[in-house]
Amino acid sequence: MAIIDELRTPLYFAAGTADLAVRQAKKVPGLIEQLAAEAPARIEAVRKTDPKAVQEKVTAQAKEAQVTVQAKFAEVVGGLDTDLKKLGETAQDLALRGVGVAAEYAVKAREKYEEVAAHGEEAVKTWRAEAAEEITEIAVVVEPSADETPVTDEPVAEADADAEKAPARKTTARKAPAKKATVAAEKE
Repeated sequence: MAIIDELRTPLYFAAGTADLAVRQAKKVPGLIEQLAAEAPARIEAVRKTDPKAVQEKVTAQAKEAQVTVQAKFAEVVGGLDTDLKKLGETAQDLALRGVGVAAEYAVKAREKYEEVAAHGEEAVKTWRAEAAEEITEIAVVVEPSADETPVTDEPVAEADADAEKAPARKTTARKAPAKKATVAAEKE
């Protein structure tokens, strides 16, 4: 039974992913309408913007970024530890942290996978229930009511009696003629 569950989980995951994708796709038309409504105002704002003001703003931001980068570089260079032992310990500590973070992400990924698979299982149950309701509706339409009786040429009881009176045929197995024995006897 565990093998079946192991095979079902990826299928439920796929169903859950598909269901979530459909839900997100249903949101797209609303977003497009919203962007289309906002687009003229944004285009007009860009047209009214003074190119010199934009250039001054970009220049000021570039100068600030340069000052920040120089300060960080000076801080890093000034803070370099020449003690190799301390650098080795730091590298080892970082490696252990990396392994821990990787394990944490693996656990989170597994939890998310199982969460989406559970969502997929619920989606499949919902889909099955909807299909069962449709089949029930079809069966109600197609199925004859209790008042209606099947119409036949002869009553059922008479047909059964006729079947019992008919003689049974006997089948016998026929043997194939022994040609080889006859041919062998003629040659001798």
